[in-house]
Amino acid sequence: MAKVALIGASGNAGSRILKELSDRGHQVTGIARNPDKIATLPGVTAVKGDVLDKDGLAALLRGHDAVVSAVHFTASDPQKLIDAVRIAGVKRYVVVGGAGSLEVAPGQRLIDQPDFPAAYKAEASGGLAFLNLLKMVNDLDWTFLSPSAMFAPGKRTGKFRLGTEQLLTSEAGSSISFEDYAIALVDEIERPAHVRQRFTVGY
Repeated sequence: MAKVALIGASGNAGSRILKELSDRGHQVTGIARNPDKIATLPGVTAVKGDVLDKDGLAALLRGHDAVVSAVHFTASDPQKLIDAVRIAGVKRYVVVGGAGSLEVAPGQRLIDQPDFPAAYKAEASGGLAFLNLLKMVNDLDWTFLSPSAMFAPGKRTGKFRLGTEQLLTSEAGSSISFEDYAIALVDEIERPAHVRQRFTVGY
């Protein structure tokens, strides 16, 4: 059992990660702007936190075994998040990443493709900037887990593939449910296999 601080515990990905952590018996501090939106689950303590308040966030993170960041890139500052984890003295930091920085062909990222939706460009660019910043961090055991292109509610099947830098695709396209993504992320917390690396999950 680990003590995990989950930033963004009420969001689409965050709420599924929260449930997966709770179901596996971990002690979770769920952090959100509106803690009343965090699900009431065994082992979960909901607290109010501001991702832009570095020192306030650090105080909430202190004493945990791992920190998970599941917040929108356009609504947060990656440097402040990284600094908050550092100040808190937590070494393990797992980030819910984006798919835009994954390669669709050697040297060709998804975000740079002509048909990449304009509506997702800012968020994807933020994810790429976050990953690039993490790659320069050598004092934290960070992991950046990128979902597939289609990241949406679905079923918890436990059947998926893991990859590294390339977008995972199948005959049905490139997708992963929030529920199966949560399995892969909590697996990584329990059995670290991608420390100071990015990896991806898909069907």
